[in-house]
This record gives sequence, C-alpha cells and structure tokens, in this order.
Amino acid sequence: MQKSASSSSLGPGGLDIAQAFFKSIQKTAPPSPTKRHTKISVIGAGNVGMAIAQTILTQDLVDELALVDAIPDKLRGEMLDLQHAAAFLPRTNILASVDYAVTAGSDLCIVTAGARQNPGESRLNLLQRNVALFSRIVPPLAKYSPDAILLIVSNPVDVLTYVAWKLSGFPSNRVIGSGTNLDSSRFRFLIADHLDANAQDVQAYIVGEHGDSSVALWSSISIGGVPVLSFLERQQIPYEKETLEKIHKEVVESAYEVISLKGYTSWAIGYSVASLARTLLRDQRRIHPVSVLAKGFYGIRGGDVFLSLPAQLGRSGVLGVTNVHLTEEEAQKLRDSAKTILEVQSQLGI
Repeated sequence: MQKSASSSSLGPGGLDIAQAFFKSIQKTAPPSPTKRHTKISVIGAGNVGMAIAQTILTQDLVDELALVDAIPDKLRGEMLDLQHAAAFLPRTNILASVDYAVTAGSDLCIVTAGARQNPGESRLNLLQRNVALFSRIVPPLAKYSPDAILLIVSNPVDVLTYVAWKLSGFPSNRVIGSGTNLDSSRFRFLIADHLDANAQDVQAYIVGEHGDSSVALWSSISIGGVPVLSFLERQQIPYEKETLEKIHKEVVESAYEVISLKGYTSWAIGYSVASLARTLLRDQRRIHPVSVLAKGFYGIRGGDVFLSLPAQLGRSGVLGVTNVHLTEEEAQKLRDSAKTILEVQSQLGI
C-alpha cells in the first residue's frame, strides 16, 4: 500500500505529462546532493498515532511521512483522509503500508503501537505482550533506518523505551521515550491556572516514571524567572504542602480523567510529540523532560533504567541531561521511582 498514483501519469498509456506541463528553463543544474530531505515514520495508526501525524503535518515538520499499522483497511483510510487535505497543508509526501520497508531512510521513527489491556489481565502480562509486539516492530525499524532516532510513545513508556533500546542496538542517545513531557505541560498548566499566569512563562518539571511514582520538582519551579517557593518564603506568604501534593495528584490523574470522559487521549500527546520532533529534527537544543538512560544521575544505580529527566535534545538525539538542583527529598523520590521501574524490568527477562 503506497501513496495514490500521481496525476502526472494521466496521459495516454500512463504517459508522464508533467514534463509537458512544466517546461525547463535553460542552463539548469541537478538538485544539490546536500539538500536535506526529512522523513518521519509513525508506527500505529490509532487515535494517538494519527493525532501525532496530523500535528506533524500542520506544523510543516517533514517532507515525507510514512504510516505503518497492522490493519490495512484502516491504514489506507487514514492515509487517504490526510492526502485529501493536501490543498490545506504544507506539501508532504504521505505513504502508508503494513510493510516496514516504507519506513526506509527515516530520520525519526515514532512508535505508538501497543496491546490493549484485556479485562482481568495483569499489568505484567500486558507488558509481556507489548514486549512481544516490540520484538516485531523495533528490529525492522533499525534495519531500514539504521541512523534514525527512535521516539517511544507506547505505554508503559519507560520500560518500553528500555526494551526498544535493547532490541534496536542503537546508542542510548538515539532512543528516547516521550516520558513526562506531557505531564510537565499539564503541571505548568495547573500552576499557571492557580496563579492566573501564562503556562509558557512557567518553568516546571515532572520527572521519574511516567506514572504513579513520578516526582514533581517543586524546588525548581519559577515563573518569569522568579523561583516560586523561595519567593513565598522570603515574602513570608504561607502555603500548604497538601496544596502542592494535590496539584501533583491532578497531574497524575489527568490522563485517567480524559480517558473516562472521551475514551482516550490524543490531542495533547499529539502536540507534545510534535514539539519533540521539532526540537530533534531542527536541532533546537531545547530542554524537555523525556525518558532517557538515567543510570548514574542523581544517585540512580542498580541497572540500566530509562526514566524522565530534563534533557537537552538536538539532531543527534539526547545531547545531555541538565544539572537541575534537587532537594534530598526529591532525589530520594526519583531513586525510588527508578527502583519501581527496575523491579518491573527484572520480570521481563531481557
């Protein structure tokens, strides 16, 4: 399954009429071999995958977008639906196939595919099924795009990012999980909402596991460059720790609330992943809290583990982890979060 046939072959017997329609000027040269052609592949054409694809298209991030899914009819339908919007979008070549060969030469491969939990199924059994699924997804991606960056969105994202790293054989800087990038956006929104400020002026991170053991870095929150908690203390303005914990709890439960109301999450994760794609492919060197190989940071030991830390991202993937100051309580919670993930990984036998 590929892109619909080009209209340039509308002539008799499939004759290419483009050459007749557009006449070449004189003394031309072939296109520069250094001209950059950017390609992203999205694996999984579900609600999340298509929200990511649609956001990437509207933000004009790629020259070519490849979609892969196991259900051919749905996949072709999604491809055609996007292609039919061509008059309203930046020019992008959109491909789709159940064959991973369509992803060849990708700069960025975004994996959203994942098994759904069956009624009464344990989290461990679900995870093992997702590991089996990844064993069919990741090796072909590595084969067809050996220089790509892998961006994992499927949940549980931290463990599956570790799995993708192991299966791909890629260096750790080129395997990233979407992690708490969206959690941190939710966090910034809630803080801004409490203070009647713009979320873009709020600097705040959620780190650790993308899940229940995530850690809110209250000590480093700032608004317009002003550290919030130290400002309150200097001004002798009282605040309750329970209020802070309530905001963090809202962040953790945000996705569950959206799922209970509309059945799934899509738009926020679409924008979150598109922002990561922009930073990576355009070498923006912005800092995002994403799932990276965290061993050795903040006293995290005991094995290779991926969890979210504020990381500088660019064209080669993870450029480094920022040295954010953590209180001892925050650092201990982060180590506990790493321990939680490692305990799950130890049951996978990878």
